[in-house]
Amino acid sequence: MQRPLRSLTALATLALTAACSKPAPPRAAAAGVAWAVVVLYNQPKDTAAFEKYYAEKHVPLFASHAQEIGVTRVELVKFPATIDGQRPALYRMADLRWESRAALEKGIATAGFKAVAADLPTFATGGVTVLIGQKTN
Repeated sequence: MQRPLRSLTALATLALTAACSKPAPPRAAAAGVAWAVVVLYNQPKDTAAFEKYYAEKHVPLFASHAQEIGVTRVELVKFPATIDGQRPALYRMADLRWESRAALEKGIATAGFKAVAADLPTFATGGVTVLIGQKTN
């Protein structure tokens, strides 16, 4: 009966050693998604009006300039609740990706990106935070 205990002890030791070892260096980001502009939308005054404008005006405006802006990926997320079921401070997030910092800088300098950014106050009545980030995994 000692044999299973030794195996379990060895497995636990191996798992503990792996968990406590020096982490591996970060891997290079996947091609096409290395840099991001993340737009965090706070709760709007009127969610129905926000959604209508977002779907009918803002997203089509962005789409009409997407090629000029040079994004390689876009993800739109809506937050219905926090993990504990509460109303979140954030309402939506738009995650826009570029293949490099240079491509991002070129994209946000375009007239199209500036037009999209200028449209934010029209419907984002709760305010927004716009961040630039680099993918690290």
